[in-house]
Amino acid sequence: MAERCGLSPHTLRYYERIGLIQAVCRDPGGQRRYSAQDIDWIAFLNRLRATGMPIRLMLKFAALRRAGEPSVPERRALLEAHMKQVRAHIDELEFCVAALQDKVEHYRQVESSMTSTQPTATRKGNAHGRSLPAGPGKTE
Repeated sequence: MAERCGLSPHTLRYYERIGLIQAVCRDPGGQRRYSAQDIDWIAFLNRLRATGMPIRLMLKFAALRRAGEPSVPERRALLEAHMKQVRAHIDELEFCVAALQDKVEHYRQVESSMTSTQPTATRKGNAHGRSLPAGPGKTE
């Protein structure tokens, strides 16, 4: 099961111990037997973790889920609040990606000007076998 859901056996046992996963049925030999519903729930927990939801909120959501249908509005509200935070983080990451793209383009332009303004003969190999520009105003 651990391999199937991408968690370590320790994490699965931890989730069960703290109440994120309800007690799992066991076979006569004591081995845990996960149901399709358990697998779906664990997959959802993985998604919550991937979005950065803290364990304490996951626990709150799990408790609300166990409370049944009357808790649906609170579950929805919890997920909406978390989704708002995730979207804000995505916006921040997109801003960072744009800055990285600008910097990469800047370096491409610098590299292009380096190779177009200096003939190959003015380059000298370094100790690692890479060619380096001779430097501004230097020729060999």
